Amino acid sequence: MSTLSVDEIMELIPHRYPFLLIDRIVECDEETRIVGIKNVTASEPYFQGHFPGNPVMPGVLQIEAMAQTGGILLMKRFGNKGVPYFMSVDKAKFRRIVKPGDQLRIEIELMSIRSSSGKFTAKATVDGEVASQAELMCMVVGEDASE
Repeated sequence: MSTLSVDEIMELIPHRYPFLLIDRIVECDEETRIVGIKNVTASEPYFQGHFPGNPVMPGVLQIEAMAQTGGILLMKRFGNKGVPYFMSVDKAKFRRIVKPGDQLRIEIELMSIRSSSGKFTAKATVDGEVASQAELMCMVVGEDASE
């Protein structure tokens, strides 16, 4: 199992602040499973409007954090060739409010892979409690990603 720092993550996916939503990878078998961490801080720009006086991390950004984590797994699997793109989301559920000070633990399991795309189950937890979950699909495009 390997771990990745934020600098190593930025070598694998093109996202940058304020849209890089993964701070660290704490587990990665480079084939079927990856676990990422997102530290939710009060300085996140979306908290200015979502919602003033009652900051809540938008569910769509939780889904995006899951997709970025899945994209990192695909990039590791395909040898860092190409760019990962988010393709679909199914069965999304939001079960807990995520606020500043929370740490999202994002667990991704590869369900299937075809050519350069992968379908994942994704779950984000805070202190062991499910905050959100979904099935996602990502595709790596360019640089012979399917090799």
